[in-house]
Amino acid sequence: MQHDTRDGEHQHHGHHGQGHDGSSHANHSAHAGHTAHSLGRVDWAMAARATLHCLTGCAIGEILGMVIGTALGWGNTGTMALAIVLAFFFGYTLTLRSILKAGVDFRAAFRVALAADTLSIAVMELIDNGVIALWPGAMDAQLADTLFWGTLILSLVVAFVVTTPVNKWMIGRGKGHAVVHQYHH
Repeated sequence: MQHDTRDGEHQHHGHHGQGHDGSSHANHSAHAGHTAHSLGRVDWAMAARATLHCLTGCAIGEILGMVIGTALGWGNTGTMALAIVLAFFFGYTLTLRSILKAGVDFRAAFRVALAADTLSIAVMELIDNGVIALWPGAMDAQLADTLFWGTLILSLVVAFVVTTPVNKWMIGRGKGHAVVHQYHH
């Protein structure tokens, strides 16, 4: 990776085989702590952190959508649709926030967020809504029911467990949160 140091910050500009001064970039020892840069060498902790980041946004949207839809007496389809839309919204928003904070313009940050989070959020939503839909009685549970909250929490835990290997695979190929990683310095 090429690095510029402006105002003391590390910025990555892609791997072109040469450093920013035109010299060979063969010595990667300075990058030992950046395991995402070595495709295929992604540890489970990195994948779990990426999944936890995604889960945070998804959980905010999912819980908010389920609470709003249930409180308003909406049907299962409307409530689930709201929860999914809000999960994507909050998932993308958290990523956008961190990229914008790094000084990237909105349009570019939005493209990065879409590239980084879409598959992860989609898998997470498929799993957590699948658990809720398949759990006996969960779709009819009300806000005051233990079943409502228990199933919601269980669905998010299962979604985390299933999505972590997906994120590990994506990061190992330079996709998903590997795209966002360059802005987290």
